[in-house]
Amino acid sequence: MRVPPAWRGLLTLLPRAERVSLSMYALLSAGAAVTGSVSAVLLVPLVQPGHALPFASRDVVINAAWFALSGIAFALLRWQSARLGAAQVARFAVRLRGDVHAHLLQVPMPALAGTSSAEIANVLTYNGETLVQGFSAMQQLAVAVLTSLVTLAFAFWISPVLMLATPVLLLLIVFTSRVAGREHAEVSRRYVADMTGLFWHSEDFPRRLRHVRSFGREAAERASYGDVSRRLGEGYRRQLELISSSRLVLEMGAALGIPLVFVLADRWHGVDGAALVAIGLLLGRLLPYLISTRQGIQQLRSAEPALALWRRTMALDTQAATPISTEAADEVVIDHLCVKPPRDGVTLEHLVLRPGELVLVTGDSGIGKSSLVDVLAGMAPPQAFTARRDGVPMTFAEWRAHVSRGAYVSQAARPWQRTVREVLLWADPAAAEADLHDALRTVGLHQRVDAAAGGLDLELHGTGSRLSGGELQRLMLAQVILRRPVLAVLDEATSALDAASEMAVLRGVKDSLPHAVIVVVSHREAVAALANIQVRVVGNRAMVQASQPIRTIVPSRWPA
Repeated sequence: MRVPPAWRGLLTLLPRAERVSLSMYALLSAGAAVTGSVSAVLLVPLVQPGHALPFASRDVVINAAWFALSGIAFALLRWQSARLGAAQVARFAVRLRGDVHAHLLQVPMPALAGTSSAEIANVLTYNGETLVQGFSAMQQLAVAVLTSLVTLAFAFWISPVLMLATPVLLLLIVFTSRVAGREHAEVSRRYVADMTGLFWHSEDFPRRLRHVRSFGREAAERASYGDVSRRLGEGYRRQLELISSSRLVLEMGAALGIPLVFVLADRWHGVDGAALVAIGLLLGRLLPYLISTRQGIQQLRSAEPALALWRRTMALDTQAATPISTEAADEVVIDHLCVKPPRDGVTLEHLVLRPGELVLVTGDSGIGKSSLVDVLAGMAPPQAFTARRDGVPMTFAEWRAHVSRGAYVSQAARPWQRTVREVLLWADPAAAEADLHDALRTVGLHQRVDAAAGGLDLELHGTGSRLSGGELQRLMLAQVILRRPVLAVLDEATSALDAASEMAVLRGVKDSLPHAVIVVVSHREAVAALANIQVRVVGNRAMVQASQPIRTIVPSRWPA
């Protein structure tokens, strides 16, 4: 019988302490198998007094006492092993999800370019659940194997003639393990792929819905989603059918094979009837474990593609964590910087970054603005980098450390916390209540929050308190103020605001962060009124120039 690769793969995910715990689980299961077999055998002299089996007495009272003790021991051992197994599954699930999430947090941004967001969402959710089910199946397989070995050992002890049944049972197990095994593996692979497709249809549903409705393509969307759903349903149905078919083969084989062995044993050696009854009880007890063995193998096969996806994600290169810089922000001159993508790259020369100043980055869509600010934020490595800090040459690793206390807000970023308070405290857990209100006032969100019944405990996505896209962007900028970064990157972070509100919010953020360099990516030329430096990306060049402020009245404070 081929051991599914997932068995070995799942074992490699366990640390040493968990392998010891798994061994203890196996010992408890073996103990339960022994006491269960003893209890089954002791039932015979209770039903047929006077028939003494190898470890039974002719005294009914003694047999009854031992039967009761073995039954209690069996129940306690099985209960304890189940509790231990449940704890192992829970720890495995927490560790599995925690490891992949922690790994993804350290993956450089360029390494994620080849991985879809739907695939990552699958890895962090459903895919992990499939692996947890596979681990649970591995536990049950261990119990089934141990119980089968112990049960057969007891049967051999009672009647060595039963050795004749061993080849039959082994052939039956091997045959059922291979019934449609290749098909089941293929069905499992398609199931994982289709589940990723379902995440694509579910991702950022409100935005997707607006797009679909505007094109009048609701019917096509229903059909596309329905196709994926039907494939998932068909895959699930086929998995259950394959399990049911193999169970049918196993049960029919047992129904024919076990009586045949009894007939042969009785006619060949005239085995005692009580021994045959005991063997019948043991084999009857064994049958459900044989069926669960087949189901466990199928679940392990289902875990194989999920394990492959998990490993592929964990194989993404990571970067060492950069310690948070505690040094005061200084002027830095970037003499030369080259980034890719785009294909031809973008080259920047002599950019002076001073605390308290705002740098505006403009250019056509897709020209490389995000790649440029990713490097400035230390999120992605450049093709070339030459910089100075107080006249001393600075490597990119040193630049990353310099801007490690940063804040990066993009257009698509949305808070995942429940309330306004939770969003703000996530940025600065030590912030006082007054600091939270000041940050909200700076971005013009204080009136909305103060008017709410819950105040700072206003729910972001509540039925009667849902914040708009512009309000959510203001809230994210309040996080930036509370963060007090060395470098703040705002990549289209005010796109949902009207022009006047955008200018007021950016003015407030700039005034609140006198020690930060603020890099703003925007298509609105009016932002130049606030900028000290403009970086205009044209072709493969990022041209640096002093800003020419547009005469615009910009309010510096919001009304009380």
